[in-house]
Amino acid sequence: MDLAYLRAHPEHLPTFLTHQRIRETPVSGGNICAASRLTLDDGHSVFAKTWPETAGGPVPEGFFAAEAAGLRWLRDAGAVAVPEVVVALPELLALDWVEPGEPTPEAAERFGRELAVLHRAGAPAFGADWPGFIGALPQDNTPESGPWSAWFARRRLAPYLRLSVDDGALAGVRAALVEQVIERIGELGGDEPPARIHGDLWPGNLLWGADDRVWLVDPAAHGGHRETDLAQLALFGGPPHLDRILAAYDETWPLADGWRERVPLHQLHLLLVHTALFGAAYQDAVGTAARAALRGSRRATVDR
Repeated sequence: MDLAYLRAHPEHLPTFLTHQRIRETPVSGGNICAASRLTLDDGHSVFAKTWPETAGGPVPEGFFAAEAAGLRWLRDAGAVAVPEVVVALPELLALDWVEPGEPTPEAAERFGRELAVLHRAGAPAFGADWPGFIGALPQDNTPESGPWSAWFARRRLAPYLRLSVDDGALAGVRAALVEQVIERIGELGGDEPPARIHGDLWPGNLLWGADDRVWLVDPAAHGGHRETDLAQLALFGGPPHLDRILAAYDETWPLADGWRERVPLHQLHLLLVHTALFGAAYQDAVGTAARAALRGSRRATVDR
């Protein structure tokens, strides 16, 4: 099987893998899926993701289709480097292989500019035309016209607060703080038209390539707020050269006043996803972000 054959007959890939007709090398691929590098007969490689047998159940319906749709939508903007989708089947996803490289200040600055262009490509609404996932969890992409704050509270905060509380990962004061954020989110300001965003842009979803570019992988893409991507980038220690990324972004498309005060609000979504997925280990981070968001709410009220 060479790349041309694979593009023409993507449905044959599972059979070739089952019968070990393709050289397969395990690689790191995140916290959810099993990942491997597939080397084809013509020397080309693709990156393949499958639902692991250890997951305890079948792949959720539409899981890989959602990622493929998001990758294609981001790639269509012609802004940031995004791997091409080679195979998208219900049980697996295969992408063009990106050779890893080292982070450089030049790549960071280029990425900041390209991310601004991606966001500025926009979206017809908040949400998307396909059912979403973030990690292994469904994410409601029902398109809405906004305003952003109401949409974000309803579609991105409240569902994962409920999951976290129901699973016992979040309770008491921390849960109450998130409820306050949801109730008062309109006080924070910062509403903007929908941007074309990655949606799960923590530093692990940046791939620094050997071509001195930053590639976007593992999206939960949708129409959202551009500050969400930038806030998520700062989580878990941030990527190398984050200051260069932000400066180049702001130079290309200046951010609205008060964006730094809104960072905890935008981070709260992904932190709630972590309590819903991984449990109480992230409850303190949720509480800290919620408190900071509420402090930002009070400052926004005073500034008016």
